Amino acid sequence: MQNPGILSTIRIVSISLFLLLFFCFHPPLSYAYSQSELASYQRSIVDHRYRLDPKYKKRKRKQTKYIIVHTSELGLKTTLRVVSKGKRFRSGGCTPGGHAHYVIARNGQTYRTLDKAYIADHAGLSMWNGETNISKMSIGIELVGHHYASLTDKQYRSVGMLIDILQRIYHLDDRAVLTHSQIAYGRPNRWFTKKHRGRKRCAKNFIRSKAKVGPTWSHDPDVVAGRLMADPQLSKVFYSRSPFSAKVEDANMITKGNTAWDIAGEDFDNRTTVYKFPNGRQYTGDQVAEKIGWDRIPAKTVVLLNQEKPTDQIRGSSPIKTLSNGTNAWEIAGQFYNRKTTIYFLPSGKIKTGEMISKWDSLPQKTKVIIGYKGPYQLRKNQYAFQIAGAGYKDKNTIYYLPSKKLLGGNKIRNFNRLQSGTLVFLPSS
Repeated sequence: MQNPGILSTIRIVSISLFLLLFFCFHPPLSYAYSQSELASYQRSIVDHRYRLDPKYKKRKRKQTKYIIVHTSELGLKTTLRVVSKGKRFRSGGCTPGGHAHYVIARNGQTYRTLDKAYIADHAGLSMWNGETNISKMSIGIELVGHHYASLTDKQYRSVGMLIDILQRIYHLDDRAVLTHSQIAYGRPNRWFTKKHRGRKRCAKNFIRSKAKVGPTWSHDPDVVAGRLMADPQLSKVFYSRSPFSAKVEDANMITKGNTAWDIAGEDFDNRTTVYKFPNGRQYTGDQVAEKIGWDRIPAKTVVLLNQEKPTDQIRGSSPIKTLSNGTNAWEIAGQFYNRKTTIYFLPSGKIKTGEMISKWDSLPQKTKVIIGYKGPYQLRKNQYAFQIAGAGYKDKNTIYYLPSKKLLGGNKIRNFNRLQSGTLVFLPSS
C-alpha cells in the first residue's frame, strides 16, 4: 500500500517542476500599458463595422497566432473605404473589402472595421515559419500613411495599446507581432529567380520600440530554411545587427540604390502605380516596360502608389498642386509636407504653412499647395508686380493669390496692370 504523504509530496514536486519548466520556455507576458489606460483607449475606438460591404463573407478564425501591422499607403478617408468596401482598379474591378480589423488614423483615432473574431483578407500571398495564408490565423491593423514616411507619435501610442489588448486576449508574445512586409512573399519576377520576400514594403518603417513592442525575430525562418529568397533591403531593416535607416527624402524616389522594386514591391508594374519623371511626364506601371523600359527610368523619378485615377499632383509640371481624389499632403509634398516653405490654400480662403497644421487627416480636398516658397508679399496700391518679384514676375513659378481666392502662376496673368491691391505674391524660396 502506497503512503499518501509520499504521493502528495511527489505531486507537489511534479507540479513545481512543470511550472518551472513552463516559465523557462514560456516566460510570463509583460504588458506596456495600465488597465485604466487600455480601458480609456477602448472607449475611444470608433465602430466602423457598419460600412463593411455586405457581400463580404464572414468566416470565424480557428486560431489567432499573429498580429500583422500594415501601412495603408493612402489617406484616412480612402483607407476606410478600401478596407471596408474594397480596392478599386482603373479597369473597373474591385476587391471584396474586409481587408483589416482596425484602422489607426494619423491623429491616433482608431476605427474598428471588422469584428476581430472573423478572418480579414489582409495578408494575401504570405508565409511565416513554414505556414501559409497568414490571414487565416492573424489580426490585421492598418496604420494610415506610407511605408516611406514616418508614422506619428499618436499612431504609435494607439497601435501600442491595441497590440497590448490583443496580446492579452490571445496570449501572444512580442514575436507574434509582425509587419506585412515580413510575412508577404512573391513569385519569381525580373529581380528574383525563385519565390522571395519583398512582395510588400508595407510597414517596413514601423519602429517597434515606439509602440512599446519588444524585438522581432533575429532571422527570417523561411529564408533560413530555404523556402524563400531573401530581400536585401528588408533583411537590413529587420534582421541586421546595425540599425537601418533610409533617407526619407529619397524613399519614394528612384535613385541608384532605390529601384522601383524597393519602393513598390509587387506593385511596381501595376496600373495603379504612377511614375512621375523629372520632366513632368507620367506613366503607369503597366506602361513602363513597353514605352520606356525598366532599366531606363531616370533618377529622381517619383513613385506614387494606389492611384485609382489621374490626380492633379502628378499631372503636368505646374507648381500649384491640388488635394483631390483622396490624395494627402505627403503624396504631394513628400518630406516637405510640414515645412514652413510648403503653403496650403484651403477652400475656406485660409492660408497656412506646413508648420501651422497638426490635423493632417482633416485637411480638406481641393486644398491647393505650393512647395518651396516664401511670402506672402502683399501688393499695395500703386505698386507693380515686378517691384516685388523682379524680372521673374511673369514666370510660372511666381505665384499670385488674388482677392477673389484664385491662385495663378505669373504666366497665367494676362494684364498685370489690372492686378488688384491686396493680391498676395509668393516667391520661390531658393
